[in-house]
Amino acid sequence: MSTLFTRIKNSIAADFHEMLDQKEQKNPISLLNQYLRQCEQETDRVRKLVERQFILTEEFTKEYREAKAHAEKRKRQADLALQAGESDLHEFAVNEQQRYDERAARMHEAKLEAKRELEALEQKFEQMKHKLKDMYVKRMELMGRENVARAHRGMNKVLDSGMGTKPGLRFDEMERYLERLEHQVNTDYHLNTIDERFAQLEKKWKKEEKPAIS
Repeated sequence: MSTLFTRIKNSIAADFHEMLDQKEQKNPISLLNQYLRQCEQETDRVRKLVERQFILTEEFTKEYREAKAHAEKRKRQADLALQAGESDLHEFAVNEQQRYDERAARMHEAKLEAKRELEALEQKFEQMKHKLKDMYVKRMELMGRENVARAHRGMNKVLDSGMGTKPGLRFDEMERYLERLEHQVNTDYHLNTIDERFAQLEKKWKKEEKPAIS
């Protein structure tokens, strides 16, 4: 039964990956946008972790300094109690100093570890920001290539004289139509000009014509 479930799971996974491959081939920019959103979310998550780790490092540093200061204070008090012959105060101060020294040592190690982890997170965060920027640039490159491809497809539809019949006039047919129209306009203009010259000539001739002598 487990083998059957494994085969079903593998079959579903294969179909899913095939679907993603088809989607990527059909619309790579859409899939890249999805990757970008995921990368942005992960980068933002790491940024928050870096900020939290920085705060923790500062807290460890603060605790270390406080423990160190208390230990030094108890040491001075222990010396003073010893000189004054106050054995009970001396014992109390020594025990307190030891506790604070142990805490200071523990906070010092925690601070160093937190700092190392902070540096590692900062390096990863910088790498992720570079990767995210590279993906932004890749998306712009793909958008440019897609735009050029669409422009070429549109121009080919207009310029390709081997296309099948489409509603309206093809580009080459339109050119021939414009040539015929231009020729007709020029011809009409020429004829109108000739007619105008004849009209002017007849008008001038009538003005200059003299009455016949009987």
